[in-house]
Amino acid sequence: MRRPLAVLAVVLLLVAGCEKHAENTPVSVNASHVPSDVASETAATSPSPTVAGPLFTPTQTVTMNVKGYWSWAYYDLKADQLYGSQPYTTSDTASMAKAWVAADWLRRQGDMNKQPSSTALAELTRMIRDSETENTFKYHVENGNLTSIKRMITTCGLTETKGTQNSWSLTQMSARDVARLAKCIGDGRAAGPKWTGWLLNEMRNVRGPGRFGPIEVLPADVQKTTAIKNGWLARDDGQWHIACMALGDGWSIGIMAHYPSSLGKDYGVKTCRDVTKQLLTQH
Repeated sequence: MRRPLAVLAVVLLLVAGCEKHAENTPVSVNASHVPSDVASETAATSPSPTVAGPLFTPTQTVTMNVKGYWSWAYYDLKADQLYGSQPYTTSDTASMAKAWVAADWLRRQGDMNKQPSSTALAELTRMIRDSETENTFKYHVENGNLTSIKRMITTCGLTETKGTQNSWSLTQMSARDVARLAKCIGDGRAAGPKWTGWLLNEMRNVRGPGRFGPIEVLPADVQKTTAIKNGWLARDDGQWHIACMALGDGWSIGIMAHYPSSLGKDYGVKTCRDVTKQLLTQH
């Protein structure tokens, strides 16, 4: 009985020694040595960085070589964290302010337990989707004119925004206030609980010349759920004024620019597009 026990002890020592060697010895695997069927399966089941990772990297350095003024802001709504350029210079909103005009009017209708007429809703739809200006001032006046802009400032916690009497389009906003306004629309403070969903749907269906900027460079599936409202106008000051606002799942973006009008609208549109593209994690 003694001899078999001795043999067993030697075998156990050898096994333990092999295990210790395997644990402490690094193993290098060359992809060319992996069987092709295994390599294909690994590639197919590996998570895509675009799907698994964040959509944006807001700490990314944004660099632009453009004429005139431009600024941007990204709001991480889940972390309640704002990122963006400084100083917080303002530029006018042009048609972007129509989103607030509609929101303010709808919320006040809800507060008064009034049901907007089908005509009013159709006018608001055209104002948002097609950026029709014909009826905008009417609703702005019903909202209280400059009082409405002051209400936007207090309701949405804006810090640089300034209004102008008898004009919604001359409202001055910083890029970070634009991102804050988008958040305000998305969380229901702007349009109220009854009409927020309706307004977001209209903003997701912006069409025609107003559908530009951030929405153009987002993945196709993200575009479908992104609400936007942009502004664009060549002013008497000899400048094109461009404003871009986008609101997605857990994020919002504001981009403002003005530059010599000789450069045309597309120059500013490209600025909004390129800023967003640089902020995307995969681009």
